[in-house]
Amino acid sequence: MVKEAPSSRAAGRETFVLNLGPQHPATHGVLRVRLTMDGEYLVEAEPVCGYIHRMQEKMGENRTYAQFLPNTSRIDYLSAMMYTHAFVGVVERAARIQVPPRAEYIRVITSELNRISSHLVWWGAFLLDLGGFTPLLYAFDDRERILDLLEGLTGARLTYCYYRFGGVCNDVDESFLRGTRAFVTHMRPRLKMYRDLVTGNIIFQKRLKGIGPISAEMCRRYGATGPVIRGAGVAYDVRRAEPYSAYPDFDFEIPTYPECDSLARYMVRMAELEQSLRIIEQALDRFPDGPVMAEKVPRVLKLPAGDFCYAVEAARGRFLVRLVSDGKDGAYRLKLRTPSLSNLSLFGEASQGMLLPDALAMMGSLDLVIPDIDR
Repeated sequence: MVKEAPSSRAAGRETFVLNLGPQHPATHGVLRVRLTMDGEYLVEAEPVCGYIHRMQEKMGENRTYAQFLPNTSRIDYLSAMMYTHAFVGVVERAARIQVPPRAEYIRVITSELNRISSHLVWWGAFLLDLGGFTPLLYAFDDRERILDLLEGLTGARLTYCYYRFGGVCNDVDESFLRGTRAFVTHMRPRLKMYRDLVTGNIIFQKRLKGIGPISAEMCRRYGATGPVIRGAGVAYDVRRAEPYSAYPDFDFEIPTYPECDSLARYMVRMAELEQSLRIIEQALDRFPDGPVMAEKVPRVLKLPAGDFCYAVEAARGRFLVRLVSDGKDGAYRLKLRTPSLSNLSLFGEASQGMLLPDALAMMGSLDLVIPDIDR
């Protein structure tokens, strides 16, 4: 249970201010959190953003659609495929470009591989925050297999620019398909090992159970999505709520846990690893023939005037691109709705009265990517 902080006046003690960051390892990036402490208890936590603000939206309004495409993978570099998917999706929706089924299946496979890769980084880093070093080595060992597959296909290992308006830039080969199927076969026993090594560990469970409760009502007030709201028992997932790409073709579950604590958010992500493997396996079994690019896509796109939106389920939650076009070859206004900013926004309220080590554990369970906040 979370203990309430004693009243500073009643205890006759003065509060003090502690800066977490902007270079603290627990924040995994240039994030500063201004903590008002009463002894070891948090009285107030104020995230201070803006240390690496890069004006992504303004760049999107000063470049053509094709020129801005590589920027999308730099916003949340661990969800690079999914973020690029959202941007090409909104342009395709506005231009009424019909993407071939084979290209949509490739997008699903590569996006789900990217989701697994992202969750593995989170898993290893989260356990490192809690004092365990060995899980990080296992996580990065498995992640390397994904990066090898995606590098062979895209030429990159982190920030991808593989999707194109109307499809993907090149077709997959048999080596990629065999390697992906081999990875699925390899990963399922590894998930059992992860459960035995970490999830079933009583010390780990005691460290997270009941820590950092975030209710569904709080998630709705702050706009938190992804594993954060699913860890509060709400089965909201853009792949089901606003179906896109080829996801309606596949059978998969939306893992939820009603406990609302840090362990629930952990369990959601571990269950999502299995569901991503399930989606990839179905896509490989049903993989269609045909082209990977739509016909007659103009080299320079000029979208009709209007207001267009497209959302995807990224590794950290709902990422939405809103594009306002005035008929030119670039956006008049580009709005990027990222999940990390909303998920961080509730930290101040949720952490009140917590011990500092417990607050850091809760922050780790949010899975923040700082460039996704300071975009």
